[in-house]
Amino acid sequence: MIENWGNKIAEDIWNSGRSQKLPKQYHQRAKWLLEIMHATSTVEDLASLGQPPMLRPHPLKGNRRGEIAIDIIGKTHPWRIVFKFKDGKFFDLKIENYH
Repeated sequence: MIENWGNKIAEDIWNSGRSQKLPKQYHQRAKWLLEIMHATSTVEDLASLGQPPMLRPHPLKGNRRGEIAIDIIGKTHPWRIVFKFKDGKFFDLKIENYH
C-alpha cells in the first residue's frame, strides 16, 4: 500500500494519470506501476507482478541509502519510481530522473 507521496509528479500520476513534468510516453506505465504498488505489501511482489526484468527493484547507495528504485520502462530509460519501504507500506514515493 502507498502511504504517502514524496513529490508532485507521483501524486499527479496517481490522481489524474498525467503530469506536466513526466514525459507523456511514461504516464500509462507509471500509473500502472503505482496501482501495483498500492495493491501489494512486499517489494518482492513488484518483481513478480511488474513483468521482470523491467522493474529491477534495487536499493540505492550513498546519500540515497534506504531508498529503493524501480525502472518505469527499463534500465536504459532515465525515469524511476523511488520509495522507502517499511511494514508493508511504500512511503516518500517519488517519480524522478535522478541520473
